Amino acid sequence: MWTKGLPFVTDRVDLLDPYEVAQLGGVEIVARGVVEGFLAGLHRSPFRGFSVEFAEHRPYQPGDELRYLDWRILGRADRLFVKQFEEETNLRSIVVFDVSKSMDWRSGDRRLTKLEYAKRLIAALALVLIRQRDATGLIAFDDDVRQIVHARARSQHWWQLLRAIVDIDPGTGTVAEPALRKVTDLLRRRGLVILVSDLLVEPELIRRTLQYLKHRGHQVMVFHIMDPGELYLEGPAEARFEDPETGGILIARPRELRAVYEETVRRTIEDWRASLRGSGMHYHHVLTDMPFGDVLRRATVSRTRLG
Repeated sequence: MWTKGLPFVTDRVDLLDPYEVAQLGGVEIVARGVVEGFLAGLHRSPFRGFSVEFAEHRPYQPGDELRYLDWRILGRADRLFVKQFEEETNLRSIVVFDVSKSMDWRSGDRRLTKLEYAKRLIAALALVLIRQRDATGLIAFDDDVRQIVHARARSQHWWQLLRAIVDIDPGTGTVAEPALRKVTDLLRRRGLVILVSDLLVEPELIRRTLQYLKHRGHQVMVFHIMDPGELYLEGPAEARFEDPETGGILIARPRELRAVYEETVRRTIEDWRASLRGSGMHYHHVLTDMPFGDVLRRATVSRTRLG
């Protein structure tokens, strides 16, 4: 249970260093602390879902909360209608989570792995979405689909998502084509698709998959997760580099390769940004030392633009 008086309620945990925040507790505690801090910092939410003004009536559907039934209409017309509020955005959001082996990496002891950072970010983002009554689900994949949680909007659904997120272990590889084919088959109903990945897979495969989803009417948002250590090539005079997924080994001299490496990384990030945004998608480059609240703010701005 959430307890008032925890130190990070006033310290704005959403603005703190992610590694330090992770020391305060498990994924649940971190996610709830981040969201409370994030919401407290909003003067006016750019999410249309935070308004609670009455909007319209709609026919009752199995599973709707009975407290929203309009008994006057039932008495007059003998039909069940529920009051729909502005907070009911009715968006269907699916987080597609890359849990491949490359995500299980960090460049130092005082950093979260990309996977652990992404888990906390996804848990916080899902809590924000569900609080708006947006149906939210999860698909986790590496070289196959590893976890599926179907989209629901009920508040208790967050706990099911949370259990799935916590239970995810690092995958074994990134032969992603079969997995992504399954993912697209699962995403038949149009909505918001949020890909959380380090994008260390075949770029054209990812682009084709996302463009296909966009063509089918989905809104697409991509969080490109990177460790700060991936931006620069550091190391001794001679170093041994090992691919965590293939086991391939390369002996190289970092100083000789540094300039080419860093330019390649910069160009790769720009290519992702240009190609995805040019296709009408939302791309966010996220480093694992970035406060979770900063990433949530980017998401709110994107949601506003998506309408």
